Amino acid sequence: MKSIAELEEIRRKTLEKISLRTSADGIRIVVGMATCGIAAGARPVMNAFVEEIDKRNLKNVTVSMTGCIGVCKLEPVVEVIDKNGNKVTYVKMTAEKAARVVVEHIVNGNVCLDLTIGAEQR
Repeated sequence: MKSIAELEEIRRKTLEKISLRTSADGIRIVVGMATCGIAAGARPVMNAFVEEIDKRNLKNVTVSMTGCIGVCKLEPVVEVIDKNGNKVTYVKMTAEKAARVVVEHIVNGNVCLDLTIGAEQR
């Protein structure tokens, strides 16, 4: 870092990334990041959501983490909550499935039924 302008650019980029995870309106993506989720691969899943949302420049999506969601055998678990509070729970997630959820569910509004907790229980 050699100037105040460079510092401001770093600050701006950091704030943009933070806003991906803190936006209060729109869709919320909540990744279960308790010990069971992390052991099952939740960290790459969360990173995939953040990267895919950033790549598509989606501004109305919040990505956050929570503790145990309560179905450890189905980890990594991700909940997608729309602006009306309707929730879809995705289970056994991977980074590839996360990218698919962003494209199909977040962008196009089509729930990936084959990845949901309801499909797993059948």
